[in-house]
This record gives sequence, structure tokens and C-alpha cells, in this order.
Amino acid sequence: MYEPYLNEKKGEFDWLLLIVTIGLMLVGTAFIFSASQAGGGENQVWYKQYYTRQIFFYVAGIIVALGFCCIQYTTWARWSFVFYGLAVVLLVAVLFIGASRFGAKRWINITSQINLQPSEFAKIAFILVQANFLSRPVEELRQPRVFWQAMLLVALPFALIAKEPDLGSALVLLPVSMVTMYVAGVPRIFLLKLIACGAIFAMLMVSLVLFLPQQYLQRVTFIKSYQQARILTYFGRSPIPKNAPPEVRKEYQRKARDASYQVDQAMISVGSGGMFGKGWRQGTQYSLGFLPQAAAHNDFIFSVIAEEEGFIGSVLILTLYTVLFFCGIKIASQARDRLGKIMAIGVVTLLFSHVFINIGMNIRLMPVTGIPLPLLSYGGSSVVCSLIAIGILHNIHIYRKSY
Repeated sequence: MYEPYLNEKKGEFDWLLLIVTIGLMLVGTAFIFSASQAGGGENQVWYKQYYTRQIFFYVAGIIVALGFCCIQYTTWARWSFVFYGLAVVLLVAVLFIGASRFGAKRWINITSQINLQPSEFAKIAFILVQANFLSRPVEELRQPRVFWQAMLLVALPFALIAKEPDLGSALVLLPVSMVTMYVAGVPRIFLLKLIACGAIFAMLMVSLVLFLPQQYLQRVTFIKSYQQARILTYFGRSPIPKNAPPEVRKEYQRKARDASYQVDQAMISVGSGGMFGKGWRQGTQYSLGFLPQAAAHNDFIFSVIAEEEGFIGSVLILTLYTVLFFCGIKIASQARDRLGKIMAIGVVTLLFSHVFINIGMNIRLMPVTGIPLPLLSYGGSSVVCSLIAIGILHNIHIYRKSY
């Protein structure tokens, strides 16, 4: 399964990727500090501040990422099914012992200040096991049996994560799976049929939410109520029954405003920044409480950056991510075997999906989900796993081809 390494090259880090990573961490710290100081946050002791915890998460993630750099990625691939099994166990465990918040069980409490989100680690484990599985000879990948085995690898964590429910994180696994299978050499006809079936299913679900009468929609249990609200909000629809009395209409309109409140305020934040922004720590949307302060430092951190630094700051963030993606693609092209190539592409696809969905959510191109912005959003598990992913890229770069 692994090709001989006749031209092995143990090199230094990819310094451009390292500089971009450090830049994103510095930006993340600065704007988490800015967003968390509103509403009395500056009165908390220093070790309870969000930016202080974020620095701790960065340090922990760097240590783990260095560990991934020290051991060849082929070794991680050999142990990938063990990591995958542990990730599945954690995903099952969180359904029983996880902390319940906002109607979802996504976290396991380690301490009062530190929570573990298994879905983030499951994404890394899935990339490792998928790359290991797909690095077999291309002739084997042409067999339908092998294709369905690869689909089973994604179906299990997808179902468990969706059960939490965390449909956004579950859906991220799909582009990772599709792109890695395409790069590995899975026949295109297999992927096209799968994408067509997925598109039909997605359109059916959206059509049910948009056009099914409310009294029947309430009986649809496989689409959660909050997911229905997000779809309706995204399409600007309100489930007001026909011939409803005025008081009922007002109640539905109030619920619609509540459902779209965060997105509306995020859009105002992005637009109010103008070309050059209002200045660091001068944002008014989150400081005055319009953009919910509980979300400003994590899911909507891009809105905070856009308001304070304007269009120029937003372009700078996009530029940093673009450089990161191109570094990852370059590393994939220089990988010494198919395993490294598939693994690197999986990491790039994962990070790109997070950036695309999160920023799209902030500017209303995508429905609201709980997908964090890599290295910028506040969060322990997401930060550590993002740095692990970048550590894997560095590992593949270190052991790249010598030509």
C-alpha cells in the first residue's frame, strides 16, 4: 500500500505556511480580545478571559502539532483505524454523557473551563483513515465494493455527528470524502451518481421545509425545528398559515425576526465597516449588544474583523487563507507517495470547507451553522484540530520528494 521511498527528503518546515499560521493566530488573539472586552468582559480576572484561554489552546495545539511532525505520516496512517475507532467511541459517548446545550449534545466536559468536542477530532481521524484506505492501487478503487467501503467510512461518523445534532460538522465530511476519492482515482461515474443522489435528497428536504404546510411539517422528525428555521430564514420565508388571525401572524413574524437576528446583525457589522473599518476595539455592533456577545468571538468573529478593519482587513484575512490553501496544494503536489497526496488534499479540503461555510454564513451566502473559522474563532477543540491538520501538512512537506 505504501510506495518505496527512494528519493526521501527530510527537509525543514514550510516557512510560508508557518508564517501564515502564526499570522492567523495573532489576528485571532487580537480580535477575540476585542470582541470579549464588551459587556463587562474586561472586568474578569485574566485567566478567565477568552483571549487568555485562546492563547492556551494555541500553545496546546502547537505542542500536539509538533508531535505530529516528529513522526512520519506513514506511521499515523498505519494507526489510522485505531484513531478512527477511538473517534467513533467518543462520538457515541457524547450522545450519552455529553453536556446538553441549546438542545444538542456536542461536548464532553473535561473541567469547568475545558470541553472536548469529539466531532472536531473525528474529522482529523477520518482524513487519516480515508487517505490510508484510498492509497491502495488504482485498479482496486475501480471496484464498486471498494467504493462502498469508502462510503461506509464516512457514513458512520456522519450519522453520529448528525445525531448530536450537528448537521454542519457532519456535512463537512462529505466534500472531504468526495475530493479525496476523486484525487485517489475513484471512477468519476461513481462520484457523479453519488453527488446527483445527494443533490436530489437535499432539494427534497429544502422543498419539504419551504412548501409543506406547517401542520404537516411539524410531524417531520428527521429535520429538527431549528434546522427548519434556518432554512426558512435563509430563503426569507415565514411559515405563517393562510388565513391566520393578526395575533398569530405577529407571533410568527416575531419568531422569524428572532431566527434571522444574528445573521442580520452580522450583515450590518460587515457592511458598517466600510473600506477601512472603525478601528480595533471600536466596533459598535457587538459592544452595544446588537451582535450577540456570546457568538461574536466564535462563529461571527469574521463580522467583528470586517466591522473594525473594513474591506481591507477582510481581504487580508482571505489572502492569508488563500496562501494557506495554496501551500497545502503545493505540499500535496510534492508528496512522495499517493498516501501523502491524498492526506494533504483532505486537510486542504477540510480547512477550505470551514472557511467557505463560516464566511458565507457571516455574509448570508450560507445558512447559519456552528462551523468555526479555523484559528480565528474561539474554541479549544477546533483550534487544536486546526493546528493538528496544519502539522500533518508540515509532516508531508518534511518527507517530500527530493526532485
